[in-house]
Amino acid sequence: LTKIPAENIRNFSIIAHVDHGKSTLADRLLELTGTINRHHSHSQVLDKLTVERERGITIKAQTCSMFYKYNDKQYLLNLIDTPGHVDFNYEVSRSLAACQGTILLVDAAQGLQAQTVANFWLAYNQELSIIPVVNKVIFLLVCFVDLPAADVERVTKQIQSTFELDTTNIALISAKTGLNVDKILPNVIEKIPHPTGDVNESLKAFLFDSWYDTYVGVVCLMAIVNGKLQKGDKIVSAHSGNKYEVADIGIMHPEQVPTGYLHAGQVGYVICNMKAATEAHIGDTFYHIKSPVDPLPGFEPAKPMVFAGIFPIDTNEFNKLDESIAKLTLNDASVSVQKETSTALGQGWRIGFLGTLHMDVFQQRLEEEYDANVIITQPTVPYKIIYRDGTSKLIRNPSEFPESNEMTHKIIELQEPMVMVTVIAPEEYIGSIMDLCGSRRGEQLEYNYLDELRVIMRYSMPLAEIVTDFHDDLKSRSSGYASFDYEDMGYQPSDIVKMNVLINKKPVDALAAILHRSQVSSVGREWAKKLSEVIPKQLYEVVIQTAIGGKVVARETIPAMRKNVTAKCYGGDVTRKMKLLEKQKEGKKKMKMIGIFMV
Repeated sequence: LTKIPAENIRNFSIIAHVDHGKSTLADRLLELTGTINRHHSHSQVLDKLTVERERGITIKAQTCSMFYKYNDKQYLLNLIDTPGHVDFNYEVSRSLAACQGTILLVDAAQGLQAQTVANFWLAYNQELSIIPVVNKVIFLLVCFVDLPAADVERVTKQIQSTFELDTTNIALISAKTGLNVDKILPNVIEKIPHPTGDVNESLKAFLFDSWYDTYVGVVCLMAIVNGKLQKGDKIVSAHSGNKYEVADIGIMHPEQVPTGYLHAGQVGYVICNMKAATEAHIGDTFYHIKSPVDPLPGFEPAKPMVFAGIFPIDTNEFNKLDESIAKLTLNDASVSVQKETSTALGQGWRIGFLGTLHMDVFQQRLEEEYDANVIITQPTVPYKIIYRDGTSKLIRNPSEFPESNEMTHKIIELQEPMVMVTVIAPEEYIGSIMDLCGSRRGEQLEYNYLDELRVIMRYSMPLAEIVTDFHDDLKSRSSGYASFDYEDMGYQPSDIVKMNVLINKKPVDALAAILHRSQVSSVGREWAKKLSEVIPKQLYEVVIQTAIGGKVVARETIPAMRKNVTAKCYGGDVTRKMKLLEKQKEGKKKMKMIGIFMV
């Protein structure tokens, strides 16, 4: 590494919409540079998490260093493979901060998608060099077709007209077969600038990712901006002021390979015996002791869009689950964690996510990687209360919703979060998609044609309307061809209420929900009916109600399970049977009063 100057280093990432072939292209580049064997055991080498392989999507941005010879010079190429789903956008923005350029990959069959547009603007706003590449092109050389529906000319025009990028010599590749992949790395070397750091200046290292290793503890992924870092060096965190000694240092190739040295422009892992997972602050700057430097800008904290409660099934595992969540959040800096207590579920956490897929993946990783058994509550979005004295408060949990007295005397209005939804779809599905957006309280802001076949629409829509099943409905109505992305638009006044679920007239806080008033009737009936089907019969009558304040919206009754207490009576006076029935009636009444019912 000492023989490779900053001029021969390129730091770049691959960005694209989900399922456009980023990880497959990364595999081909690793094979081309000899980083992995062409006959390796599995595809998507950089998708290291079990959940990524099971779901077939990239969730965690991964880094890999490659050595490549071009024009008789040895180059060090640091590749970062990024996620494509909107819920993991924060991973993309952090990865781009460690790069000087990026490959914008577009599927020749699907064309520009919503996340393609969003990722382009992320890279553009960071002033990175952007190299457009069209993937999954038609290849008819030996009667082989990678994808019959590919339309290279149309997609190339979309890229040129939408992004104003030069597509004169655009690379047309098939990452699956390796067609024209060898043209990409020369383009990266020629079109992406090298890092501007100076080896002779004081150390300035940028922490942009971290994870927890069972054997060595916290592993930090750093980009060396200036100076050099070696094993045994003593460094200081600009964020906390804590001092550390570098125990191990190296590059990802694609696994950890110790080198003992990194200098300006290079990216690698650093192990410095951090004692707690919380010490690794994403966006932190590190420098040598006695050589302080001005810290780098860092990252703007991720803004959680969806909140859910997580509780251990066994309360004795609370401490173990607390440690597991701390380790997992080290690997996922976009999650916010706050402890809370539920009357029904006990002690737990209110956790903020970037979306519902993010929430599902977090739960799956907890269960698979840390062997945790958890209950997760219905996802909610943060609402805002505006008080008469001018102050405001965010509520992330239905239990924090104000009572009717407070609503009348202290509160001016309630506001809900709004997002701008971008939908890209073929023209023939537009009518159905517009009906869907209208039914979700959407207001159309923009309607344009990307080309003669595809339309881009933008809607203002409440966040609460898209966090549950909007994506599934959109895919269903468009036969899977539509894609969508969303971004924050702030808060807007709304008529929102709290719907309580009562079991035998006792509210269950874990089932409460905050809804728009227009939805309460339909949602209340649906919930009451579903609960009546799920809850088993008891020896006493169970009444399920959904209500707003004192007004009951819907009711379902589960009849009591009847035991035949008169079966043992063979004849005799009728008063014997009546006495047994009265005794059963009193017993059920008492049971209903003291029974504890867990939903």
